[in-house]
Amino acid sequence: MQKFHVSPGEMNTLFQECRQCGQCCRHYRKILLHDDEVDFIRKMGGNVGVMVGLNELRDKTMEQLVEEKRKDNQVFMIHPDDKGCVFLIKKDGKSYCRIYNYRPRTCREFKCTLADESLLNIIMDDAISLLTEK
Repeated sequence: MQKFHVSPGEMNTLFQECRQCGQCCRHYRKILLHDDEVDFIRKMGGNVGVMVGLNELRDKTMEQLVEEKRKDNQVFMIHPDDKGCVFLIKKDGKSYCRIYNYRPRTCREFKCTLADESLLNIIMDDAISLLTEK
């Protein structure tokens, strides 16, 4: 696999200001939550889940696994369909977050790449090296 280097200046040109298109909120179906966000997201009606393998269920109960995942910060806000995040609302042709001021840190830190194939077309399947290169 060929590695390449993208300078910080080049990276900055890939990211765009939010266009309120809502594609990111429909496209990304699993949003990492910090421990202090889990109960709030549940309370507001969000779907919360963990990734658990069948092998893990042989030795532990689901409750034990959920508690372990929560301690390890491996809890996600999920939306398993193409409708997107339950907090996504559309008004006057623009998309808004119903809990914008209280949205998860993962959402706050998201950098828009136009939520389409534009970034993938540039980096191909080597996104890991792009994110880990220094």
